[in-house]
Amino acid sequence: MNILSNRLNSLSESETLAMTQKSRELSALGHNVINLSIGEPDFDTPMDIKEFGKKAIDDNFSHYTPVSGYLDLRQAICRKFKRDNNLDFKPDQIVVSNGAKQSLANVVMSLVNPGDEVIVPAPYWVSYKEIIKLAEGKAVYINAPIEQDFKVTAKQIEAAITPKTKLFMFSSPCNPTGSVYTKEELKEIAEVICKYDNIYILADEIYELINFGGKHESIAQFDCVKDKVITVNGVSKGFAMTGWRIGYMGAPTFIAKACDKLQGQITSAPSSIAQRATLCAVECNPRESEDLAKMLQAFRERRDLMISLLKEIPGIKTNEPQGAFYVFPDVSYYYGKSYGDTIIEGGEDLCMYLLNTVFVALVSGAAFGDPNCVRFSYATSKENLIEAVKRIKAALAELK
Repeated sequence: MNILSNRLNSLSESETLAMTQKSRELSALGHNVINLSIGEPDFDTPMDIKEFGKKAIDDNFSHYTPVSGYLDLRQAICRKFKRDNNLDFKPDQIVVSNGAKQSLANVVMSLVNPGDEVIVPAPYWVSYKEIIKLAEGKAVYINAPIEQDFKVTAKQIEAAITPKTKLFMFSSPCNPTGSVYTKEELKEIAEVICKYDNIYILADEIYELINFGGKHESIAQFDCVKDKVITVNGVSKGFAMTGWRIGYMGAPTFIAKACDKLQGQITSAPSSIAQRATLCAVECNPRESEDLAKMLQAFRERRDLMISLLKEIPGIKTNEPQGAFYVFPDVSYYYGKSYGDTIIEGGEDLCMYLLNTVFVALVSGAAFGDPNCVRFSYATSKENLIEAVKRIKAALAELK
């Protein structure tokens, strides 16, 4: 007898976390696994941020905080939004959460009713579809193939809008593709959304600081939609603070209050110590930080290395991602091929074949809404990347 809720039974496990777990299991058996499945910087949190966290412990920041976070942190986030994005927020429009994933979930659960439609460009981050599912909304996917640099157009979005559309949800820089929307592309999307009074935009900007093309652009900068955009960010990716679990949003006041209300009944505020460390992070001007510059340069070099290595493998197609730390190549050339009794039906089969034969962990593109692709994370050393692609090239050559 199944006693679990229908809500839980309908929910899928995160494919990225599942592949990471399989990698750990093989590693525990003594195999030399190169894990390119997880989206985590391989750098440590900058020392000044760590010292801020240590001082917070010594200064007894060990008590409950306001649900939306310390006031001085929310004030600092307002300054960050103005300094880096030219966005104007007040502290009561900021909600600090346990990671950007909770920020995203707070917004969707606060806005979406059963049957409401959420437009999502595909490829998308794996958790989007499950968060929408939890809210009993309907995800409406718009396909953006590699030929479009994995970016949807304003015309595609307008064609997908119906009377049930409540939200447009996207990321830039994008996980899993690394694609970055330009200011002009965002302006065109904003001009479509501003025609509709009841449609909001959820902009996931967690990879803002890992941008190889120059200045990051926020869709909330356009006057016609600035009161309809919820901008989500955090410190996990850009500051190598994944384990600190801090995300935040800037939103219209009524949405921020709704998210505060929801969060207050589920988790309350995030860690007081992590909040103090985050205060140091958001006060940092990224254009003046040597630590951030070193990380960005390392990711740029790895991106270039990955693209050059993958181009040496027959049948693999890549774009040139302008942000994040992923490459999302089209590998469908290998579908239908086989190795002994193993037939590669799609990306999941290919990923399992590579994991089990040459111990390289990737994530199937089907998890992100594009079954022709697989996701490589290059948040690891150049030596690991070179060895991983060497193994992959050899394994793919065995398929007939």
